[in-house]
Amino acid sequence: MPVLITLIPAKIRPSFERDSIFGINTYLFGAKPSYMKQLLLVILSGIFFSQLTAQEKLNVVFILTDDHRHDAMGFTGRIPWLETPNMDLMAKQGVWVKNATVTTALCSPSRASILTGQYAHTHTVVDNFSPLPKNLRFFPEYLQKAGYQTSFFGKWHMGHQGDQPQKGFHHWESFTGQGVYFNPRLNINGTRTQYKDSAYITDLLTDHAIEWIKKQKKGQPFFTYISHKGVHDEFMPAPRHKGRYADKPIPYPSTINLTAKQGSKIFGDTTQLPLAARAASDPSYNVKDIPSWVWAQRNSWHGVDFMYNGRVWFDEFYRRYCETLLAVDESIGRILQTLKETGQDKNTILVYMGDNGFLMGEHGLIDKRNMYEESQKVPLLVYAPAHIKGGQILDAVIQNIDIAPTVLDIARVEKPSQMQGTSFLPLLKGAKIAWRSKAFYEYYWEYSFPQTPTTFGLRDGRYKFIYYPGVWDVSELYDLETDPEEKKNLWRHPDYQETAMRLRNELWDWLEQTGGMQIPLKRITEKRGDYGMHGLY
Repeated sequence: MPVLITLIPAKIRPSFERDSIFGINTYLFGAKPSYMKQLLLVILSGIFFSQLTAQEKLNVVFILTDDHRHDAMGFTGRIPWLETPNMDLMAKQGVWVKNATVTTALCSPSRASILTGQYAHTHTVVDNFSPLPKNLRFFPEYLQKAGYQTSFFGKWHMGHQGDQPQKGFHHWESFTGQGVYFNPRLNINGTRTQYKDSAYITDLLTDHAIEWIKKQKKGQPFFTYISHKGVHDEFMPAPRHKGRYADKPIPYPSTINLTAKQGSKIFGDTTQLPLAARAASDPSYNVKDIPSWVWAQRNSWHGVDFMYNGRVWFDEFYRRYCETLLAVDESIGRILQTLKETGQDKNTILVYMGDNGFLMGEHGLIDKRNMYEESQKVPLLVYAPAHIKGGQILDAVIQNIDIAPTVLDIARVEKPSQMQGTSFLPLLKGAKIAWRSKAFYEYYWEYSFPQTPTTFGLRDGRYKFIYYPGVWDVSELYDLETDPEEKKNLWRHPDYQETAMRLRNELWDWLEQTGGMQIPLKRITEKRGDYGMHGLY
């Protein structure tokens, strides 16, 4: 019988009052009783876990949401009135991966990184229009070979693939592009079905996923990927949630007014949310070194002054985002309840994640694409009380490229050599192993949304360095420990020149070592999407 021995970090090691476990004397080989007690307990728990997994492989449910920012969950307290009881439950009884980031904060590149375990410059799906290279391998393909039943429900949105079934999935349900919130048309295993009667997409996908889970045979391992449209703009909450937060106050970010000019919209109390003139005399800000592109983007599709070409008012936008998220949270609860009802809760790991973050007024911006915290960081929750100690906050730097090798590790499938991510399953189990301290970032300029420049960056624990090749602008350097809101760019500060140089060198090292020393150009087929040039070539 195999024995699993896991090293338990000191801060979570249990203490005991007696010198024996189940009558076994723990004062062995000259070791201290407390240490031997812990070691024996770990060995015994390892024997139990190995017995369980020898009989059956664990199921995995992976739920991905669209544009869900990392702190838009009730338990974080960022939005005081936001209700996400099922996400809160996952955090309380599971693991909250506090420093989860994406390598590219954009739908298609991030989703490709999740499926392949590769950086965008490797898989080359660098924007929402790039076609999928035929040689890409998705991790569900390996699960199929390992005997898993696999399914996909929801938004695919990569390249020009449309809603057609993709490799790696026995069961397939999807829609074209971004889809719609009400009355969608789903491609179910090659047959398209148009739904009516105000069918709501989040509920519909959850219904179908539950139906599929209930059909799985006992002892047959399964993997299901539920990819919600929510909470992508244009936000449309389920009818039962519409208006829930209509009167709630908006917690505007401290940087929302910094780039305001004459004629700009001003938000909240300017003594707390200062304009540039006031912030210039505040040492906690550095208005001088706000990049030029940030000032310009304020009055654009992705800025608070002219968001979506003036289609929506910011406060309403904010509240509808939160209302739309409620159905996603309910979806989690329904999946958890289904696993319990079918007796699958003890042998299933549930992973919840966002494909990228989303700015809500920070730096005068909305959307994602850039490397600011609200764009780069994502929610990541892992729930498996029968196998993983609950109530943990994992501070390790986890990226979306780590999802594929982690799911394969859960399924006891060896990581393929082309995957650049690493399984963080040992960290979830409490093992003390060597782990990266850096999170790398890349974003490639898009013809249809030219407001955000090509961006490379490195997040190394306390510091973040952001570099914009090809544009005449400042770089950015932030001390996230003292300045989590990224208000004070230290790039020009004489005391931080060595830090800036080190991080920039490490950024180039990463690109060189991973084959990223070229911009993967793709044929442009779409028209311009920015105001004043919309529809032009």
